[in-house]
Amino acid sequence: MTLHEQIRENIKKSMKSGDKIRLEVMRGLVTAFTNELVATARTPQDMLTDEEVIKVITRAAKQRKDSIEQFTKGDRMDLVDIESDQLHILEEFLPKLMEVEEIEEVVKAKIAELAVLDSSKKGMFMASIMKDLKGKADGAMVKEVVDRLFV
Repeated sequence: MTLHEQIRENIKKSMKSGDKIRLEVMRGLVTAFTNELVATARTPQDMLTDEEVIKVITRAAKQRKDSIEQFTKGDRMDLVDIESDQLHILEEFLPKLMEVEEIEEVVKAKIAELAVLDSSKKGMFMASIMKDLKGKADGAMVKEVVDRLFV
């Protein structure tokens, strides 16, 4: 069963269980899937690949993280709680991302492999490392590790 189909099945389960937050998140994802299909010149009845589904869910999770940050700054903890609950549901469908220590090992190995010592080449290095870690690590975390190691 593809991720797209799992999300659709999750809507049915959420309706039966009465889990309103999960139902809202699942419906939002199905809408985002339909938008992605239409944007890629396919019909809404088509199915996204698992890679495309992960891309859409990652985008939705990033939006929730941004909202949490903004609501925290605005001292709206009621909205932070709602967004956090939704983010946890989205994260259930995303692959587990690498920990900081694992990212550090990969970055150090890449620095040694490419013999990059000059911080002026940090941009090219970031592009190279992100290509290797795409979908495996959080980009902000990778940037943080690279910035720390290039000081």
